[in-house]
Amino acid sequence: MGRLHGITVTLYNKVETGVDGFNRPVYEDIPEQVENVLVGSPSAQEVIDTLNVTGKKAVYILGIPKGDTHVWTDRKVEINGEVFHTFSRPTTGIQDLIPLDWGQNVMVEIYE
Repeated sequence: MGRLHGITVTLYNKVETGVDGFNRPVYEDIPEQVENVLVGSPSAQEVIDTLNVTGKKAVYILGIPKGDTHVWTDRKVEINGEVFHTFSRPTTGIQDLIPLDWGQNVMVEIYE
């Protein structure tokens, strides 16, 4: 039996590149590879609950590696060539009490 491991995903970080004509910030998405991200499916109840509360349909739940310092809130994420959007804040457990490599979870929806 193989060891549980994640995959490499592309996280698009928002970097401010200037301001527009109305003096509002303009952002550019800069891709960055993040290794060992666990990609799982939400339960049917999680999909229904999330849809009822946020109006968004959770497609995947990402397990973020312990010690990761990236911002995962409101970001584009590319998984196996498809682009998704994170719509929940990462939920974090007590890192020392979690036995595996992943300490945060974030939900994603299809990005259209």
